Amino acid sequence: MKKISFVFIFTVFAFFYTGLYAQQMRITNVGVVDTGRVYTTYFRESSAVRTYDSKKADFQAEVDKLTAELQNLQDKKIAYEKSGNESAALRTESEITKKADFLTAYTASKNMELEKLRKNLSNSNTFYQQLYKVISHIAESDGYTLILSLQQANGILWYSPTVDITEKVIAELGRN
Repeated sequence: MKKISFVFIFTVFAFFYTGLYAQQMRITNVGVVDTGRVYTTYFRESSAVRTYDSKKADFQAEVDKLTAELQNLQDKKIAYEKSGNESAALRTESEITKKADFLTAYTASKNMELEKLRKNLSNSNTFYQQLYKVISHIAESDGYTLILSLQQANGILWYSPTVDITEKVIAELGRN
């Protein structure tokens, strides 16, 4: 009886130990992705970024135009002062003040608008859902068991470029 108990306990222990050993021997295939680079590359080509860039360029063109007008008015004022036409210089000074105030308000308003657009771009839930689907597809099809983001690299001290799936993610997003 003691012998059967010993064999039973030994067999249970052997199965348990073998199971633990097999779990420890499992090789994990880890990949990394630079989500910042994916975001920059993918969104640079998206219509949302093109719209943002277009609005930014339009805004800058308008600011340049208004700044040039202010400079012209400054030049006129100086010319009036040199010629002794104080009333024209005062009217021009008043116009300069109005245009400068308008430019300040316009710039503040447009900067807020651009900032809102930029935040909407970077917080795009649609983008992150699509990114997750692409990363999941690549991970499953290539046999990865874990994908780490290089953006939160405080725990990644080193990685081999062979596990970097960033280019695959960018290519897949470009196809979608």
